[in-house]
Order: sequence, then structure tokens, then C-alpha cells
Amino acid sequence: MNTLKTLQTLAKIGRILSTVVYVVCIVGGCLCVAGIISLLVIPEGFTIGSVTIASLIFEKAGWSMTTCYAAAAIGIVLCAGEAVIAKFAERYFKNELSAGTPFTFDGAKELMRLGILTMSISVGTAIIAGIIYWIFRFAAKDMNELDFDLGGSVIIGVMLVVGSLLCRHGAEVSEKTEEREAA
Repeated sequence: MNTLKTLQTLAKIGRILSTVVYVVCIVGGCLCVAGIISLLVIPEGFTIGSVTIASLIFEKAGWSMTTCYAAAAIGIVLCAGEAVIAKFAERYFKNELSAGTPFTFDGAKELMRLGILTMSISVGTAIIAGIIYWIFRFAAKDMNELDFDLGGSVIIGVMLVVGSLLCRHGAEVSEKTEEREAA
């Protein structure tokens, strides 16, 4: 029973973290949109004292204006994808907590869906981000290299699928135990 209590505590933490990630992704996506708009409206950037934000980005970071646009556009796509994953994770944890155990057939099915979505959305957003990157790269030669590797998300998706199989097995064992006790 102590292990179940630990699993439920972890599910509560997972639900909270999923909510936080969802909110951070929404805010991040909005900030990327605001960044694109501010670059369009005020390309030289805001001035703080004698330093402009544009000079910090262009001179200190070594990024071109094209790279800033591309990074913001890619950020919107990646934030949107992660927000969707976080919302599905939040729903899984909420349902798991209401069931009181991860070892249910519905919970295992939902965890399987979360794993598949994590893998497919991560791959999909990486492909879209790559397309955006290469469009900007083709359109402007002053594009800097950007790294947006999402291999970790695919691995997490695989782990969630494996976890769903373990939860389904636990549900099967629990069901057989209940049948034996009833007989």
C-alpha cells in the first residue's frame, strides 16, 4: 500500500507539472508572437539608456534579424506542440488520481495514447520546425544555425508506451485476483 501512496503522490506532482508546462508553453508562444510583431514594428528595438535590444541580439549573440524571425516562428510551433502534450498529460494524471490507481484498463489506454501523442507530436513539430528553418535559410543567406533537437521527447513517448503496458498488466493481474477471490 505504501507504493500506491507514492504513485499517487507522483501523479499529483505530474498533474501540477503538466499544468505549469502548459501555462509556460502558452506564455512562451505568446512571447514569440510578440517578438515577431515587435521586430516588424520596431526593427531597431527598444532603447535602454544607450543600449538597444537589437544591438544586444545582433552584436553580442551574433544573430541576424532573419535568425530572430526564424527562432520566434520555430518557438511558436514547438510551444504549441508541447502545450498539447502537456494538456493530455494533465488529463491523464487527473483521471489516474480519480481512479486511485494507475493499474486500470482505461488508465493504461490513456497512457498509451499519451505516449503515442508525445512521439508523434514531437516528430511533427520537429519536421515543421525544420521546414521553417530551411525556408528562412533559403530566403536569406545571413541565417545562423539553430538547434531544435527533440529526440528526448521521442524517448519519453516510448517510455510512456512501455509504462502503459505495465499498467495494463497490473490491471490484468488485479482482475484475475478479484475473480479468484469472488469464486
